[in-house]
Amino acid sequence: MFSIEHEFDATVVTLVDEGSTHLSEDITINLFEDVVTVEQYDPRTDSVQKVSFSMHQIQELAAALDLPEGVYKLQLDGKPG
Repeated sequence: MFSIEHEFDATVVTLVDEGSTHLSEDITINLFEDVVTVEQYDPRTDSVQKVSFSMHQIQELAAALDLPEGVYKLQLDGKPG
């Protein structure tokens, strides 16, 4: 299950792990104008772990989801080369 919320300065997507006996903590993705952050609560440290992606890194990640194993460089037209 997931939710999408539009806030003043970001779109927030929350991914909820369900249907398994070994559930992971929710993942929150914050999409800002110039950066995307991914956050997840870590019960071992009792803190939220956060990773930030530039928009270019997100474009490369999106392209990588549909490609086979290999090394690629995203060209200006948005297609991997």
